Amino acid sequence: MEPRLDTHWYRLSSEESLRRQNVDEARGLSDDEARKRLETFGPNELTEKQTRPAWKIFAAQFASTIIVVLIVAAGVSAFMGSYKDAIAILAIVFLNAILGLVQEYRAEQAMAALRRMSTPTVRVRREGGIREIDAVQIVPGDLLVLETGNLVPADGRVLEEANLRVQEAALTGESEAVEKDADPLTGEDISLGDRNNMVFRGTYVTYGRGSVLVTATGMQTELGHIATLLQSVEREATPLQRRLASLGHGLVLLALVVAAVIFALGYLRGESMQVLFMTAVSIAVAAIPEGLPAVVTIALALGAQRMLRRRALIRKLPAVETLGSVTVICSDKTGTLTENRMTVTMLDTANHRVDLSEHLRRTTGVIDTDAPELAPVSTAPSMKLLLAGGALCNDAELQKRKTEQDHYHAVGEPTEAALVVAAARFGFNRGELAGHLPRLDEKPFDSERKRMSTLHRIAGDGEVSGILGAANGGTRPGAAVFTKGAVDSLLTVCDRVLAAEGVEPLNDHWCRRILSAHDELASQGVRVLGFAWRPVDDPAAPGELEEKLIFVGFFGIIDPPRPEVRDAILTCRSAGIRPIMITGDHPATARSIAEDLHIADNPGTVEGRQLDRMSPEELYERVETTSVFARVSPEHKLRIVEALQKRSHVVAMTGDGVNDAPALRRADIGVAMGITGTDVSREAAHMVLLDDNFTTIVSAVEEGRTIYDNIRKFVKYSVGGNLGKILVVLLAPLLLMPMPLTPLQILWLNLLTDGLLGLGLSVEPPEPGVMQRRPIPRSQPFFSRGMLGQIVLVGVLVGGVSLGLGYWTWATGEGEWQTLVFTTIATAQIWQALAVRTNVQSLFHVGLFSNRAMLGAVAAVVLLQLAVVYLPVLQGVFGTRPLAPEQLLLSIAAGSLVFWVLEFRKALVRRAIDS
Repeated sequence: MEPRLDTHWYRLSSEESLRRQNVDEARGLSDDEARKRLETFGPNELTEKQTRPAWKIFAAQFASTIIVVLIVAAGVSAFMGSYKDAIAILAIVFLNAILGLVQEYRAEQAMAALRRMSTPTVRVRREGGIREIDAVQIVPGDLLVLETGNLVPADGRVLEEANLRVQEAALTGESEAVEKDADPLTGEDISLGDRNNMVFRGTYVTYGRGSVLVTATGMQTELGHIATLLQSVEREATPLQRRLASLGHGLVLLALVVAAVIFALGYLRGESMQVLFMTAVSIAVAAIPEGLPAVVTIALALGAQRMLRRRALIRKLPAVETLGSVTVICSDKTGTLTENRMTVTMLDTANHRVDLSEHLRRTTGVIDTDAPELAPVSTAPSMKLLLAGGALCNDAELQKRKTEQDHYHAVGEPTEAALVVAAARFGFNRGELAGHLPRLDEKPFDSERKRMSTLHRIAGDGEVSGILGAANGGTRPGAAVFTKGAVDSLLTVCDRVLAAEGVEPLNDHWCRRILSAHDELASQGVRVLGFAWRPVDDPAAPGELEEKLIFVGFFGIIDPPRPEVRDAILTCRSAGIRPIMITGDHPATARSIAEDLHIADNPGTVEGRQLDRMSPEELYERVETTSVFARVSPEHKLRIVEALQKRSHVVAMTGDGVNDAPALRRADIGVAMGITGTDVSREAAHMVLLDDNFTTIVSAVEEGRTIYDNIRKFVKYSVGGNLGKILVVLLAPLLLMPMPLTPLQILWLNLLTDGLLGLGLSVEPPEPGVMQRRPIPRSQPFFSRGMLGQIVLVGVLVGGVSLGLGYWTWATGEGEWQTLVFTTIATAQIWQALAVRTNVQSLFHVGLFSNRAMLGAVAAVVLLQLAVVYLPVLQGVFGTRPLAPEQLLLSIAAGSLVFWVLEFRKALVRRAIDS
């Protein structure tokens, strides 16, 4: 990686910045110099890391232990002439490989999305004139000319600005547009969100204009640094993948040991080498749950389909299961927990305060003109004047949505749009107001005054005209000046205040009262915007607009939490999942939102500059107790996720911005927003929320836990049944019996049980209380929570019942004894499948028909087994004899013992839980 350019341009003056870049501000770069710098620094584009070819990705899919054993199983099946089994097993293997190839290829498209975030053409000053060039041709030292609506194509130092504001939410997480100026900053390690004299690639200008000196291009920009991080992040195996890999290694070892024992015992008995070889290999295959990859793939695919119906797009199948194991959700604030829309939540005048938070929790961001208006917030003229004046001293507009005739949305600078929306909620439509009070003059906002003022002629007899008359002591003026801005700045040009009894002098008492209310809201992370006005008798001679104003009140503005998020977070906490907010926003704002949503158990907040001073060990300790991280950079997000993972947490990271992409990729499960999210975040994530609804994550967690439960049920079922088959073949020689099962019969049983019945288990609905239990720890072995004991119990029952029945019929000289053993194992596993559908609840409680797919699988297995036993053409293939009706009933009754023992065991577990 090339060394990054100087990252401290914000500390230099404009003159020093130009000197270091060796460029004349009046002329810009010469063509020759620009060409040389292009050769030195390269084009202004994001380069991609060399990706693996498709064939290597495809070949890597065959590295799994179980996949290797499945290929061996297919070879054994083909060797024995069972070509259908071989074809079925190989089809499963290749299906998994193709799915893996598609998933990994799509995961590498994040870089392509990053590259699309460049501006096609930009305006620069070169050779003394303004030129429009391709963005890729920009070089350090170029002088950019930026205007409202422009995307910023490179990082740069602001030289001149006129009310320049830049929306940096996608990069820093700051929901409000950042006001830029040209003054140098002092201090060490100032975060991106506080570098007010810098602009960054991938952001856009929402207001004003400016001249910018390019300081970094391409991969040397902050966006390029994120791209480098994204490329360097390696994905970790999911909890399921790690557990299944461990299971595969263990079963392979078990299979080899059992095969060797059986081969040795048979050799001592004088069995033929061919029979011994086939039997030993078949038993080894029987120890492996061949249907496991298919069941896992199908369970995850069906879960992904169910999630799509719940408005969540699963990009990587293992993400569904991983969500079920999540212990921590690290959530970005802006656009994820909040609406990413500045909203007026507080109205405050000298004699009245209205909190709109509760109302906003019950409404959406859409203004519906057909909906009944809100009840008047107050009959006081000051409150109505505050709303109407805020909408008039404003450049934002309400526009009709193209698809909905009676719905509007605000267009303009986010804070001004919030004022227009607030007025419209209470019946003051800006368009109608402007018709009654046309604008005559204005004094635009600038960063020094921190105010904006407009002059309006009072042209009609509408409600606002009456309000202005009442506020002016009963006399309607000819015009009015409206001013909004920072409260401290506004008070310097006010000499009166509009109180309950009328206009009063703005004395020290009133100033302290106003500033105290301002500080109270500001400490809660609320942006406070003051409003004042002045009546004008003669519109033609208004005088200085910003003098002798009457202070009316202020607006409290914040990016509010999504209404549905509170319940979702409470549900997560009840499920043992800890929510953490990680945002680039201001600490006070982050803390306020976190407390409102019940994310933070304590008020402690860690800022990015504190993280810079923390060692890995200190961060390792701090992440366990801190719920809010503010003013963080992409590197910080990555460090936090990694520290949590080192503490054995399974981490989900939600986000919507470019700045979230590396952490989304590094997390165990990355969740991107589908509507407000950038292409980069969506491509880097495992799952995309199509409705940007945080509650969808809760649904995904439930789905993930259900799928993990079902996979465990299948493994418990398959390994237990296979253990029973192994015991039958292993113990029969000790009882001096002939081999009770042929290799083909063993493979047939595996096909029925691991295949059809296993698939029935994969679609089992969630059990009650699935979201009231703790997540499964990352370190917890797969065979935990009594699973190994149940496997041994089932194996002993299946093997003991089948072998006992077979020994009795063999000892009595019945020729059908092998078929009876064969069929008893099949019926025992049918009963076993019905019993393991639930872990704790009785099957009679959840209902036999709650999983109709399982009933279909049971019916299919019964018919297929009967066909093998009674159809002459299949009897010759499988070496079976027809059973008498009483023998068949005996087999069914003996097999049911497995069901009744497991139901009794669940009853004991329920009693232990209740006590």
